[in-house]
Amino acid sequence: MNLLPRSAEEFSSAEYWETFFKKRGEKAFEWYGDYNKLCGVLHKYIKAQDKVLVVGCGNSELSEQMYDVGYKHLTNIDISATVVSHMNQRNAERRPNLTFQQVDATQTPYEDSSYQATLDKGTLDAMASEEDGALARRMLTEVARILCVGGRYVCVTLAQESVVKLSVEHFVQLGWAVRLHCLQEAVSDEDTFELPVFVLICTKFRQPMPMAILEICVGEDGAPNRLKEVAELLSAVREFQAYSVLRKRLRTGTDANSNPSLTLCHAKTGLPRYTLTVQDGASHAKVPKSNYFGIFIVPQGKETDWLYGSSEGQSQLAASAKFKRLVIVAMHRDQEYIDMEAVQAELSPMVMDLAPPGIPANQQVPFLSVGGELGWREVISRGVSELSGEYCVEDVRGEDGQLYRRLVFLSNTSLVQSEGRLVSQKSALSHKKKSKKKVKPSAAPLTPSGSLTVDSGFLCCIHHEIMVSGLALLGVGLPQNKDVPISVLMVGLGGGGLAQFLRDFVPGAMVEVVELDPAILEVAKACFSFRPDDRLTVMLGDGIKHITSLEKEGGRLFDVVMFDVDSKDSSVGMSCPPSSFVETSLLKKVYSLLTPRGVFMLNLVCRDSVLRKSILDRIHSIFPRILSRKVEDEVNEVLLCTRCDAETQGGASVPAALRAAARSLQSALCSSTAGTSSPHIDVADLLKDLKVA
Repeated sequence: MNLLPRSAEEFSSAEYWETFFKKRGEKAFEWYGDYNKLCGVLHKYIKAQDKVLVVGCGNSELSEQMYDVGYKHLTNIDISATVVSHMNQRNAERRPNLTFQQVDATQTPYEDSSYQATLDKGTLDAMASEEDGALARRMLTEVARILCVGGRYVCVTLAQESVVKLSVEHFVQLGWAVRLHCLQEAVSDEDTFELPVFVLICTKFRQPMPMAILEICVGEDGAPNRLKEVAELLSAVREFQAYSVLRKRLRTGTDANSNPSLTLCHAKTGLPRYTLTVQDGASHAKVPKSNYFGIFIVPQGKETDWLYGSSEGQSQLAASAKFKRLVIVAMHRDQEYIDMEAVQAELSPMVMDLAPPGIPANQQVPFLSVGGELGWREVISRGVSELSGEYCVEDVRGEDGQLYRRLVFLSNTSLVQSEGRLVSQKSALSHKKKSKKKVKPSAAPLTPSGSLTVDSGFLCCIHHEIMVSGLALLGVGLPQNKDVPISVLMVGLGGGGLAQFLRDFVPGAMVEVVELDPAILEVAKACFSFRPDDRLTVMLGDGIKHITSLEKEGGRLFDVVMFDVDSKDSSVGMSCPPSSFVETSLLKKVYSLLTPRGVFMLNLVCRDSVLRKSILDRIHSIFPRILSRKVEDEVNEVLLCTRCDAETQGGASVPAALRAAARSLQSALCSSTAGTSSPHIDVADLLKDLKVA
């Protein structure tokens, strides 16, 4: 390795290469692979009868091997007199027509349009190492001059970003077509380093093309994927390089604390098709040889389930499956999948790239799933929010056989923003009796009919059910509160399921919602059967500003204030709510807006234990009592914060008075006839694990 250049100046120095080849001697030095690795793509773009100029030939055997298979019009040039003399002597008898000349590639003596192809293996990378790339630009200008119309510059490169940007922009400005092949190879455990080799093909036209033609291909025969601009090409190159580094790392080590993921795109469309997440087991865990490596295919519609969509869930899945390494595969929206066998066949050729180190030879890799089914999902609406970006509304079939509707922001596809259960309008009108039992899959067609509606009596989010159950703290349903109205201020609408439930099932509830995003309100009304009226109103605006305004104006108090707002900043360790919603100044304003019996309800999703303690300390400084209910298998917890400091029987989870209030609330909810069905909620069960925070 000490022969390799130590600086950019050495790369572009004639003296350096003269010394290099003198020290190297007769042993060929193959930059980026030999003829066997490159022949497929070379034969595709260079014809045997073409007149070819090989720039920066060095002492590579590539020209010799091409000559031996029929390429008889090869002119090789190099800046080193030593290597040119050596190569001429080596080929004088066996290949008399294979010529080697000492020529500077930036100023050649050849006539305009005198070659059909220029072949470059690593020379551009060496030239472009100069800081401003001036040397490389002079070489590319010379290449463009000597190539005839229809001629091709074929460059084998490691595709460093600066090199690709320089060369591609150069030829795009000339109006040439540009195509880039990524040559991926199987990774061996013996390799110490692995980056993919690319082959750049630039084709000269008689008239410059009015718009850029940029294409990228996987492998030597991959279908070209058309790109719009150079930035997209550079991004695609980075993805290939990252994948190559990742698979090398995965073949040489394991880390149970890391779960890297990669996206595989459709060969023809270039659209994302599979996302693969690698989950390793503990290094000290002993597993049978048959459990070294497995592939788990997540059914469509279940990617957001905690077990498959969170790092904690994926770790638990791998641990329960007892594999040394488990690759968890999620299928993408807007892609067609025939059946499980077809998916397995599609994944089989590439999964061994991700196998763990030390995997036994000829190891059979099992494919795992839930019930062996692909699942089902249908996107029914798409749109773009100016505040939250692209979103889609999709229908999926759950494990219980029921259909569910989800709102998902494409910036975070592992998170369901809102969800509702679908029922037929006829079934909704009949108000079927509530049942907590799972329903067996029915024989209904997979595609839902247009007569479906969102069941307002079914809350898909457990934290919403807990918030509703928290109304027991107000004594809702108790005889003495029979005709007492309940005023609710809610920040964050989502699909409107929680707000609609409160309006439909809580006697006397007056619900006021503040929603920042107009697009969310439209989605809620169009797709989630959200129906605002005189008891359920929505104000578009900033929740913090609205609370500040209410507190400043005075005169209006609420029995309940609810925060159920997602944070777009995941770097703080808290995804719900945004940090500004738990600042002391705002919490004081919330306190002042509550009636004496009022309750502040907060959906908290915080993975940082130190941050969580800090938030609880802030709330404790304002609210005398905080009750907490964590959601099983999720990070969510609901905090119920009251103005009054009732006795809690030495920290018991649920005081006797609250259990009685839970029964009264349950009765009150079930007495309503306003919703599309009876409420599916068990208040007492939800409150039994309530703890004093």
